[in-house]
Order: sequence, then C-alpha cells, then structure tokens
Amino acid sequence: MEFNATKVNSANANVVATITTEVIAKNLDKIAKQLSKTMNVSGFRKGKVPVAVVKQMHGERLDQDAQAEALRTLFADAIKDLGINPQDVIGEPAVSKYEKKEDGSIEVEVNFSIKPSIDLGDYKALIPAVKEAEVTDKEVEERISEMAKRSAPLEKIARKRALKEGDFAVIDFEGFVDGVPFDGGKAEKYTLEVGSGSFIPGFEEQMIGMKYDETKDVVVTFPAEYQAKNLAGKEATFKVTLHEIQQKAEAELNDDLAKKMLPNDKEATIDTLKEKVKEQLKSEKMSKVYNDELKPAYLEALVKAISFDLPSSVVEQEVNVALNNEIRAMSEEALNKLREDKNEIEALRAKVTPDAQNSVKATFIIDALAKAENVDVSDQEVTQTLYYEAMMMGQNPQEVVKFYSEKGYLPAIKMSMIEDKVITKLLDSKLNK
Repeated sequence: MEFNATKVNSANANVVATITTEVIAKNLDKIAKQLSKTMNVSGFRKGKVPVAVVKQMHGERLDQDAQAEALRTLFADAIKDLGINPQDVIGEPAVSKYEKKEDGSIEVEVNFSIKPSIDLGDYKALIPAVKEAEVTDKEVEERISEMAKRSAPLEKIARKRALKEGDFAVIDFEGFVDGVPFDGGKAEKYTLEVGSGSFIPGFEEQMIGMKYDETKDVVVTFPAEYQAKNLAGKEATFKVTLHEIQQKAEAELNDDLAKKMLPNDKEATIDTLKEKVKEQLKSEKMSKVYNDELKPAYLEALVKAISFDLPSSVVEQEVNVALNNEIRAMSEEALNKLREDKNEIEALRAKVTPDAQNSVKATFIIDALAKAENVDVSDQEVTQTLYYEAMMMGQNPQEVVKFYSEKGYLPAIKMSMIEDKVITKLLDSKLNK
C-alpha cells in the first residue's frame, strides 16, 4: 500500500495514501476464509462452506470489512513509519478524504493527534507567594459555640407560647393535591426546625405564630424542578397540627464537650478542642485562598510561560463543547440570528477558541506536572471521594458512582483530583519555605 506520512508538528500528523484493489481483495479473501470456518449454511458441513458462497452471501459487508482492515493497517504502518509510540496517539484518526476511484482503488487522507512532549522549564519559579492564614481566638470560640449548639439536645420550652423562627416544632402533617392525599406527604410527631429551609418554600414561614395543639392549613406550590414529577409545579394543602415546641439546650464549653467532639481522644480538654478547631479553620482558609486565588493564578502563569504544539482533535473537541455551552445559554432571538447567518457561528467559534486552547494546554501541563512531582490518584481514591461526597449529601454512594461511571465522567473527576493534588503540593512547598 502506497502512503506518505508526515508530522505537521509535534502533536499532529497527516497520512495520504492509495488503497489498491489488490489490498482490498486480499483482505476480503482473508476475512471470507475466516468466516467460512464458523458459518452455518444449509447443505454444507460447519467449517466446510466454500469461500465463494461466503462472498456471495455477504459480499457488501465483506467489502466494507476489507476496507476497514486496510485503514487499520494503513494507520499502524504510518505510526511505525513516523516512529510514534502507539500509546501516544490520542483518540481515533480522523478521515478527511475517502474517495473511491474508477479502477476500484481508494484515495484517503487521515489526520491524527499525538500526545505532545512538554518542557516545563523552571515551573517552580512561577509558584506565587503563599502566606499562612491567620485565625483569631474569636473565630475559634464562634466555631466551638456553633458545634456545641448543633450537638446540644432538644428540650421542651418551659412555658407555652407561639411558634417562632429558630424553634423546633413537633408536628403532624398530611398533604393533599386537588383534595387527594399523595404518597410521602404524611408524617406524625415530626421534628422540624422552623427557618431551616428543609421543607417546601413557604411551608415553614406559614407555621410561624401557631400555638400548641393548633391545626392549620398550609398552602404551598411545589417547585417546577421537584424530584417527584407528579407533584412538580402543583399547589398542595398541608394540614398541620402543632404538638410541641422545643429549643436547643444551653451547651457548656468545657472538657465534656471536647470529649464529645473528639471521641478518639479520651484525654481531650477544651484547650485540645480549641487547637483542633484552629487547625481546621486555618485549613479551610488556606483551601479557599488556594482555590479562589493561588491555583488559578499559578495555572494561568504556567499556560502563559510554557509553549508546545496542541493536538488539533482535542482542541476541536473542546471548542465544540464551549460552542454548545454558549448556544444553550442564548435567547431565542440570538439563536434565530445564528440560523440566518453562518458567519455568526464562525464569529462565536472564534470567540471561544482561545479559552478552549488554554484549557487543553492546561490539561497537558497538569499531566506533565503530576509526572514531574510523582503525583497520582488511584481509581480507589476517586471512588472513596465520590462515596464521601455522596454520603455528605445524603445520597446513595453506589448509585452515584454507577451514574458517573456510566456517563463516562470518572476520568475527568480523576484529572481534577490530580490537578488539585499536584498544585496543592507545589503551593505547600512555597508555604514551608
């Protein structure tokens, strides 16, 4: 097979070739012979079906398979000819020309992308200045007070009065839509924190002012995006009976609280708890500064300072994603303008391309940094992170992992975790100096 393979640059290659009729015929014969050994055809023993019969029965399909085999061989030969490691090829090759000639030969042109080689240079010199976060005694005391309040037991109020925001109401309720009760809309002796926003918008506000043993109709409208589709956007009436009002008991900031908050430390004191809380607050502040300021600044500096060729197919994919996001956010009027004028689409494409290129560039830089710093994230770490976040959100961890896996999101999540890990490591190295 005749072909001419050239490197456009270090990240892209091009192959121009002519697939001859002899190559296709040879491939077709080979595929037909293989198929003849497994086919079941009436009148012939299994494995003894003549090749001519196989060709007659599956001629068109065999021809397509023979052409596909020729393309695979062409691609493998081109990679070998250019001295490219097959593992460095990104995605599938893009066939930009496939023209069948009168003599039966096929002229093809194939483009493919290669993982770029990146010289990071003195990347550590670009790390921005990092200052350790400061935490005041007042901030520590406020956090401990919040912790104490959350962990304090509920107590019935000493005297009967009207319900107000911040109270915990013990209620019975039953919901009706068009006068008919619905599944999941009923509970007895349910404890609800008024003002927590945990119920349908408007529900808790209408309870304020209720008195002991009072029954009241609370009328609300389910949000349009409500998870139960049969209730989404509908008006509902809840019959609510208030049985009791409770409040959080006063919590003392002492060693007992510390032991409760630090169950693994039997010798914990309030001073121990203060130190732990101070460390936690410092970590939270540093995380915020890292994520909001330092990481974006460092990544931007790296993208600006490091030059290398970008794989066209990856850039094109990123541009298309950005373009689709822009289009989805457009008004109907703007969409009509796009439909009427193709130049508008090209202008929009030109607008999103620089950011898309920088995004692709950043991804490859992060990959190179991770290798330089020996940073990796295992599949188990990804799963554990998803499990933890799902549990914090009250979701089923296994279902969350299955969802992300089926949607193909796990590689992107892993890459994001690697980015966070390697840049945090580099920023921490600046902090410790």
